[in-house]
Amino acid sequence: MDHKLTSKVAIITGAAQGIGAAIARLFVQEGCFVYVTDINDELGKAVANSLGDRACYLRLDVRCEEDWQRAATQVMKDHGSWNVLVNNAGITGFERGAVRHDPEHARLEDWHDVHRTNLDGVFLGCKYAIRAMRHSGAGSIINISSRSGLVGIPGAAAYASSKAAVRNHTKTVALYCAEQGLKVRCNSIHPAAILTPIWEPMLGTDAGRDARMADLVRDTPLRRFGMPEEVAALALLLASDEAAYITGSEFNIDGGLLAGSAATPTVVEDSGT
Repeated sequence: MDHKLTSKVAIITGAAQGIGAAIARLFVQEGCFVYVTDINDELGKAVANSLGDRACYLRLDVRCEEDWQRAATQVMKDHGSWNVLVNNAGITGFERGAVRHDPEHARLEDWHDVHRTNLDGVFLGCKYAIRAMRHSGAGSIINISSRSGLVGIPGAAAYASSKAAVRNHTKTVALYCAEQGLKVRCNSIHPAAILTPIWEPMLGTDAGRDARMADLVRDTPLRRFGMPEEVAALALLLASDEAAYITGSEFNIDGGLLAGSAATPTVVEDSGT
């Protein structure tokens, strides 16, 4: 089997569940050594343990520069190189219940909380990855933005703003690394409705789950949720040497949502001609 990430070392943030965990799993399958990082120690350790001897858990609060310094030092000490960073950790701002996040009523402290994780965390990750990858000789930085970073979201202004900033900072990092003559690429992935644990409170487990799922993706041309493994497949491409000429780019994974007006599937009958 041709493993695409053999001999590479990756840090994946927010890897205790959802998209981050799926990326960690696929990267390990492709020969990468993965640092599963999160602030949910119990879930993070469980994911790392399930991946065998090519993964370990490292507590990393992406908002904390000291944590990034410690993580970078640990990786370089253990392996002598750091080749891939996936900045996946993020919050919506609704984790503790209903909070006003519209442009008129959002509290400044709530706005800052979202940006500290979603934007400051990405900035710090890029900062320390560039420094380590300069030493390593090459690398790939993958920032998980969102469909919400490409369109306005009135009820989630902080989230949308932070993800839009991630999109832009990705391009800045890509250009900076190119100007520096570094073989360090930086790209962003923009998922829409991906079936992760964040959706579970809305979906429920009763007989109405399927109907609620269908309602939530009714405007998506492919009429379904995306799966974390589908995002992981895209991240694998961007992390691999096969994407050596891709940098500063953004990739939508949204079932066609941003392609234009929602398409209604139709059945085309064979006319016999």
